[in-house]
Amino acid sequence: MQVQPGNGKYRVMAEINMIPLIDVALVLLIIFMVMTPYLAQSQIKIKLPPAKATEPSPPRDQMIEVQVEKNGVISLDGKAVRRDALESALKSKLLDPELQPLVIMADQDVPFQYVVVVVDAAKKLGVTKLGVSVQQLRGTKTPK
Repeated sequence: MQVQPGNGKYRVMAEINMIPLIDVALVLLIIFMVMTPYLAQSQIKIKLPPAKATEPSPPRDQMIEVQVEKNGVISLDGKAVRRDALESALKSKLLDPELQPLVIMADQDVPFQYVVVVVDAAKKLGVTKLGVSVQQLRGTKTPK
């Protein structure tokens, strides 16, 4: 603040200094610009199949099916598997983790944590083709 003499009286001249505010705003802008690519890379990219139109599935002999029931029972190709033994059971079934698809079949009422157990085991083994089975809506046709 400056004090200026004015006709024998002193008056206070108040002004807002904008430079520190601009500096803080620019620093925050730079921080967000630098951090955005790292945040985008850490997100999980999942391609969910559409429910109205389904794509042709690979032959059943190549595909691994994991069923998750409402009570938390996980089945691998029709046989019940304990959660702690799921990774080793998947490992024995996988021929090529990068090419062989894994399909998770879960009821809509299954708690999400049970599906995450299966996804986590698949990702640890390097499965790249991971799908979620959906029921096709009635009255819709599959594309050719």
